[in-house]
Amino acid sequence: MTFYLIKRLLVTLATLLAASVVVFAVLEVLPGNAAQVLMGPDADPAAVAAKAAELGLDAPAPARYLQWMGGLLRGDMGLSYAYGTPVAELVAERLQVTAPLALMAMLLACALALGAGLWAAARHGRWSDWALMTLSQAGMAVPGFWLGMLLVLLFAVRLQWFAAGGFEGWFFDEGWFSGLLAGLRALLLPALALAAVQAAVLARFVRSSLLETLREDYVRTARAKGLGRHAVLMRHALRNALVPVVTVAAMQFAELLAGAVVVENVFYLPGLGRLVFQGIANRDLAVVRNCVMLLAGMVALINLAVDALHALIDPRLTHARRLRAP
Repeated sequence: MTFYLIKRLLVTLATLLAASVVVFAVLEVLPGNAAQVLMGPDADPAAVAAKAAELGLDAPAPARYLQWMGGLLRGDMGLSYAYGTPVAELVAERLQVTAPLALMAMLLACALALGAGLWAAARHGRWSDWALMTLSQAGMAVPGFWLGMLLVLLFAVRLQWFAAGGFEGWFFDEGWFSGLLAGLRALLLPALALAAVQAAVLARFVRSSLLETLREDYVRTARAKGLGRHAVLMRHALRNALVPVVTVAAMQFAELLAGAVVVENVFYLPGLGRLVFQGIANRDLAVVRNCVMLLAGMVALINLAVDALHALIDPRLTHARRLRAP
């Protein structure tokens, strides 16, 4: 298992290196000049050139890339062009919103999908199975931002159970439990908006994977020995069916992070997605490339964790070299 994890770690590092090159190159070819945006459209060209030199934008692209990568290795993300503060401080502040939001949305999506998938697979061919699959098909067609608006209209405007948007903070100084509840309450609606589409996709995959596993010979043998359908489903089929489901869930996490950019703007959440959006509008390259690289690193680490989880769920992965040996 150690060799397998080392190999996956090397692949992850190579992926992050390739992602850094792509992110830097794409931002380089974007139209516009950060110094010109900061100084204004009517600024003197000499002042714009001086600002570009101050920001280090007059250096060759390879030198700026190496400087950026060296800073990342030292934990230095540089200064924001628009805010004039360290990017690391901005990112750390916004992660206090985005990280709990993404985690809550993913947990909600997995819980809803696992429950719906198990229910549909256990009642395959019945009306409840068809109803759940029809509902999941409708959920896949609903954009997250549109669902977020509907949730605001229902729970914030009409019922007035939640705030329409914004995030006031965790308020742990007033008591950790009450502060946690206040923060989770503010993130519940955007988390539901993010989780709905992911849960719909994942529920169909859980059902399909379970139905395929239930057709295996060892499942029929367990049924022939007298085990009930519920016991066979939970003890024998579920674990093997989760192997491909975990992979799909990890891929959906990347989509969830991308969807957070839009949903955070719908709910006016001061998260990482909104920071990226503002950085693009301000041509703040230091903020955009570091935030995008951070998101890419989060996705890569999630995939690495999934590979490690696969090795625990399916021991055949770690014994592949032994099986191929003569």
